Amino acid sequence: MPSAIPPITFGTFFHIYNNSNNHENIFFQERNYAYFMELGWKHICQIAETWAYCLLRNHFHAVVFIKNREDLTGLNVKIKEPSQYFSNFFNAYARGLNIATQRTGAVFERPFKRIPVDGDAYLMRLIVHVHQNPQKHKFEKNFRDWNYSSYHELIANMPTRIERNRMMQLFGSKEDFIRIHQEIQPLQDFED
Repeated sequence: MPSAIPPITFGTFFHIYNNSNNHENIFFQERNYAYFMELGWKHICQIAETWAYCLLRNHFHAVVFIKNREDLTGLNVKIKEPSQYFSNFFNAYARGLNIATQRTGAVFERPFKRIPVDGDAYLMRLIVHVHQNPQKHKFEKNFRDWNYSSYHELIANMPTRIERNRMMQLFGSKEDFIRIHQEIQPLQDFED
């Protein structure tokens, strides 16, 4: 990633990711994953649509679309810079984790990492990469066995906050989504 951190801009897809400080675990129990996601929905759903995510023991990935500014004007609240919503989210999780584990200090590296996504082909490859991350990092032999990603939500028929319908339009169909995930091997050249 370039040394300059790009600003998070409205109307743009981003790969948002970060590591824990010192590569320590940030998810210790099943409830930590659920708590992280609930805080994410609470803090960023006003300004971003989540298209994919994967939570690993010591880092996370998300593919989000930052909504257009004009689509947010009806919220009757002052719109902050998009990065502030993410900072509030990560700080809230750090506070909760520190209290629960009786630790102090920063949980995540700063600043959090973000890469703008330019084009549908890159977006599709990024989504596959995010889902395959547990296999790439050898947390699982098969990424489909990892419980803490959006992959299962996207192929299931249960309600979800993930942009499932638009995701399937991007890939063509649910069958194409599954097939493409099976055909592409995890790449080492994406940033983590």
